[in-house]
Amino acid sequence: MADEVILLNFWPSHYGMRVLIALEEKGIKYENKEEDFSNKSLLLLQMNPIHKKIPVLIHNGKSICESLNIVEYIDEVWNHHSPLFPYDDPYQKAQAKFWANYVDTKIYEIGSRYAKTVGEEKEAAKKELLESFEVMEEQLGDKPYFGGDIFGFVDVALVPLFCMLYTYTFAGKLIDDEEFPNLTSWAKRCGEKESVSRSIPKESKMKQFLAEMSLLNRGD
Repeated sequence: MADEVILLNFWPSHYGMRVLIALEEKGIKYENKEEDFSNKSLLLLQMNPIHKKIPVLIHNGKSICESLNIVEYIDEVWNHHSPLFPYDDPYQKAQAKFWANYVDTKIYEIGSRYAKTVGEEKEAAKKELLESFEVMEEQLGDKPYFGGDIFGFVDVALVPLFCMLYTYTFAGKLIDDEEFPNLTSWAKRCGEKESVSRSIPKESKMKQFLAEMSLLNRGD
């Protein structure tokens, strides 16, 4: 019997994009169910009763929550194709999980603050965000991907947010090619992968979404 794989998602979510990239990279057949946050589905409330958030992966009726946890699960279950971890090297796997956690707890947290604030707070968040990218620039070095020659776990963790900040122009260019030559080359390389390009929304779609959200928040 074929696996039933359902992703409860919301397309602008960087966290959901991670899971989409992993599914696409593995060539897994799945159903992507979009959630309405103003009217969360009964399925979401049942499958993630603690946080009631996306993404949630449902594999043969069982739910897995939290994006990095889901990506690791996908890699372990469908380990016959496009491995995201160096399973023959426990140290390198531990390092990959450390840096993915850094992306999750440091870069995404600052990125969220940068997106939501204005004035001096926004400038402070921007400074912190660029400093965290400097750390990742050094960590990447001249390698094609964070794990070496193979697109892996840390790449999946970082690529949705970085690619959007780098390629989207409507909010102003934040990432400079000269300041971050390793990361920008990496972002272009990742963007050419079908698994990434299929999972990250086009700039025009995101721009329209943010404009609609702004009008909604203003009550227009």
